[in-house]
Amino acid sequence: MIIPVIGDSNVSTGALMVPLVEALDISKQFYGIKALSNVFVQIYPGEVLAIIGENGAGKSTLMKILAGVHQPDTGQVRINGTEVNLYSPSVAMNHGISLIHQELNLADNLTIADNLFLGRELLWAGPLKLLDRKAMFNLGAKYLARVGLDVDPGVLVGTLPPGQKQLVEIARSLSLNGRVLIMDEPTSSLSQKESDQLVKVIKELSSEGVSVVYISHRLGEVKRVAHRVVGLRDGRNAGTLATHEISHDSMVRMMVGRDLEKFSKPLALGQSSKVRLELQQFKFLGGTPSGVSFQLKAGEIVGMAGLVGAGRTELAETLFGIRPSQGGKSFLDGDNYTPRSPVDAIAAGLLLVPEDRRHHGLILLQSIKQNLSLPNLKNLSRFFLVDPFKESKLSSDSIKSLGIKTTNGNKLAGLLSGGNQQKIVLAKWLAVGPKVLILDEPTRGVDVGSKAEIYELIRHLAGLGVAILMISSDMEEIIRLSQRVLVLHEGHLQGELSGDDINEESVMLLATGSKEVNIK
Repeated sequence: MIIPVIGDSNVSTGALMVPLVEALDISKQFYGIKALSNVFVQIYPGEVLAIIGENGAGKSTLMKILAGVHQPDTGQVRINGTEVNLYSPSVAMNHGISLIHQELNLADNLTIADNLFLGRELLWAGPLKLLDRKAMFNLGAKYLARVGLDVDPGVLVGTLPPGQKQLVEIARSLSLNGRVLIMDEPTSSLSQKESDQLVKVIKELSSEGVSVVYISHRLGEVKRVAHRVVGLRDGRNAGTLATHEISHDSMVRMMVGRDLEKFSKPLALGQSSKVRLELQQFKFLGGTPSGVSFQLKAGEIVGMAGLVGAGRTELAETLFGIRPSQGGKSFLDGDNYTPRSPVDAIAAGLLLVPEDRRHHGLILLQSIKQNLSLPNLKNLSRFFLVDPFKESKLSSDSIKSLGIKTTNGNKLAGLLSGGNQQKIVLAKWLAVGPKVLILDEPTRGVDVGSKAEIYELIRHLAGLGVAILMISSDMEEIIRLSQRVLVLHEGHLQGELSGDDINEESVMLLATGSKEVNIK
């Protein structure tokens, strides 16, 4: 079989190669539901293989089988042509296969160095087996530098923002020196700059003969790094694309079996639009002493860009009452707005869809119906008791209107795909009736089909007069949806772009601290 090589993904010279890893006729089901049906995948030495598909297509299940987390019901895994039994993650690691999970698996109460070497600590003093912290810190710093993370290895992981935690996870996998590195949504919390650094690392690993399996919903990234693309749909093989066949449209067709509607950019609103939210030298923890000043208008979608650590999430959490304001003025529909808690923000009509939906947006062990009801108990209750008929109607209406894929509202939220979980978070706030909606990474870890549906919902909300502030590290998302873009740099509002001036170069120049941008 002729496989595109290996090294620079922009070069396709071709070479006859033997698969390093093969997954043959893999099938797996959970609670009677088929996750994989006779899936076939080959991974070649030094290859960057992208696995794409919608949420629920079976990508993560297949990767967990290769990493020893799950065992297949039928089928076999071969390494260098020999069948192996990957019955645990440690066995998979011994065979050189390492998995970076989509959901982070770090110990927040330990240092970065402790996390990097957890379970394989460096020791000294012979039989005393004392931790060699100096060696762990020095070696840990080298792995952090390799992923472009300039942070002291002695810092507690729990103090890091999500983007930096993701880089620590990647550095830990690199420290295993494996032959196959599986990355499941590795850039979901990363800024453009950090994503670029990761692409550089992947190409270096490929040139050194390390195979990388790359799972991502960001198809632009897939096109940049992949030598081949394998598509899954409904737990089955949907096709394979060689290097010269990889394009956005071909990947979408393979994933969803159809072409998605191409949205045009929204029309700019007139200056007479009603101002919903206004900040005047608004100060927040992580911001600058001068604060930030801007307006959000009714029916407007305003993107907020910036590198990880720029203060975007901190600003959003301050506006939602999670963090106390540090000074300045804020107005909502012309009235003074100083929320002391999220309860105050919700009552005023300013709502936040958080960056980490699984920890901060949902209660995974409760049903869809219960998650939808929690912020709406006042409207659903009578004599301090929840009206089951109203609750069921809210659930069924939300499931229908947002296209949440589930059999009923009693299903646990934690069992749904990422895209459907995000729809639940949106649905619970829609029932409240927002005036201002802040979306922090609204499509993080969401497949391309669900992304299109969420984009359509965002546009619909804007059409109803909701002012939307959309924080995103996805440059395509920012450019595609925003009528204006606010760019933060180290807690400072570095600049504002609108209309045709919204382009990747200008956003990145402002995000990195430049005041000179490419405005046409």
